[in-house]
Amino acid sequence: MTIQLYDLVGEDTSRPFSPHCWKVKMALAHKGLEFQSVPTTFLDVPKVENGFGKTVPIIRDGDIVVSDSFKIALYLDETYPEKPSLFDGEGGKSLSKFVESWCQTMIHPTVSTVAVEEIGNMLGSDDQEYFIPHREGLFGRSLSTVTGEREEWLAEFPNRIKPLGHMLRSQPFFGGESPIFADYIVFGAFQWARICSVKPLLPVDHLVMKWFERCLELHDGLGRKVGAASLVVK
Repeated sequence: MTIQLYDLVGEDTSRPFSPHCWKVKMALAHKGLEFQSVPTTFLDVPKVENGFGKTVPIIRDGDIVVSDSFKIALYLDETYPEKPSLFDGEGGKSLSKFVESWCQTMIHPTVSTVAVEEIGNMLGSDDQEYFIPHREGLFGRSLSTVTGEREEWLAEFPNRIKPLGHMLRSQPFFGGESPIFADYIVFGAFQWARICSVKPLLPVDHLVMKWFERCLELHDGLGRKVGAASLVVK
């Protein structure tokens, strides 16, 4: 049975951008599980599965509904143990929990600042009426003011991801020679930036960007099937 993944989109439903949904897509592909993405806007989220969760991703696997990207990954590994593991044991789960916290505190704030106005521009008018005031309330200032600060954030970003660059000097993935869920956590954040913003986070020759390129090619190029923002700017 094909798993359904409720996948966050803007006005263009072919350009899903949520970092958390991308984690799950990569996890499903890693497990070799068939899935169907269900395009879901911000205003659609409260209607998903009769209000099952406040955010996406949410998956339906037969009679089972699961929300939260980490819980979904755990569910997939427990339910389909015969498929390639996302964690390679309890240590991988603990590592991935740390990586999730590190990513949300060190990478997500930069992407949020750099891309927030562009994300707003990707949305339909109804979603914009929700998204723009909500995000301006979180930032405490207008989105155009936030965007004016992004060069400072981009200048600081290489320092924020130094631990990842250092690790990648000796191995190609968090999992060593092959990826695990920890890779997909960080990939989701970089994919979010790639799809939403024309501003690159790092130079193309940076070790982390070379890792990201490897991730884009995983699972028959799943990540590259949605083009970068720079390729669709009018």
